[in-house]
Amino acid sequence: MKKLTVGIDVSKDQLDFCILDNQDHSVIKRGVIPNSKAAITSWLANLAPQQYELSMEHTGHYGAMLAWLLSVKHMCFYMINPLALKKSMGIQRGKTDAVDAYRIASYTIGNKHKLKPYELPTEKLRKIKVLMTARERFVKISVQLKNSLKGSQILNKTISLEELINEEERQIKSIKKSILLVEKQMMELIETSEELKDRYHKVMKVIGVGPITAIKCIAETDNFLKFPNARKFSCHCGLAPFPYQSGSSVKGKSKTHYLRNKSLKSTLFKAAGSAIQHDPQLKTYYHRKLKEGKHKLSALNAVANKLVLRIFAVANRDEPFVKLVA
Repeated sequence: MKKLTVGIDVSKDQLDFCILDNQDHSVIKRGVIPNSKAAITSWLANLAPQQYELSMEHTGHYGAMLAWLLSVKHMCFYMINPLALKKSMGIQRGKTDAVDAYRIASYTIGNKHKLKPYELPTEKLRKIKVLMTARERFVKISVQLKNSLKGSQILNKTISLEELINEEERQIKSIKKSILLVEKQMMELIETSEELKDRYHKVMKVIGVGPITAIKCIAETDNFLKFPNARKFSCHCGLAPFPYQSGSSVKGKSKTHYLRNKSLKSTLFKAAGSAIQHDPQLKTYYHRKLKEGKHKLSALNAVANKLVLRIFAVANRDEPFVKLVA
């Protein structure tokens, strides 16, 4: 039986697919189907799980239905990082959805030794991720409204802006209620799952880690199953430093990479700031880095890295976190 790979380019309304032979990359079939549950279910019914492997770019909610149906059917499929795909292609001219589907399939065949079949997180984890994204969006809106309110209050000394100030204050209160509601829903999901609850309470024992940091780490790591070790997660966060060297003449400072999860790094930096206030060992470590000539942000980054190591250590063992002396 021929092994075939299906590359799928996902868009809002349709899915462009291209089926390639794994041996010579020859095109077996191309086509377009609507991005709907009925159309995808009908199309997958004609694909034998033993013969076909599917691959698509990680496109967020547009590909959620396809990923869910593939998981229900127990078919092997891959989620490709769009940036990894783009950089692997070299110089390219032109772009269409049909061409993208071919490129996705070809990339999958050529890089299968580096790819892992995608496993869809549990429904509760997926819901927590959506709620966490919504909370972050509400927090940004809240900050914008507070800044606008400050400006309005200053201008109110010279022009009458009472109605605008009252409206902004009302919106700030409404956003606060929304943030609290989302946080309550996330905690309810954590408490209704024994696995999530167990990891949550373990991670919360780490000094500096609060409820939002713990929940975000659980969501980003798929309850600590997505990343094999703390170093990989630190790379994902943008906390792990990398050397910069070429030959004997080029030797720069080790530094973190610009590709990172910015919101996660920000959350862990806040946790690190709390940790150096309440953990004697990390406080000593932070001040030692400063004495070595490190910038404050570099020293805080090092503390955040330590926190990640501790979080992974307590999440993957039965012993609770033990507070250490300086």
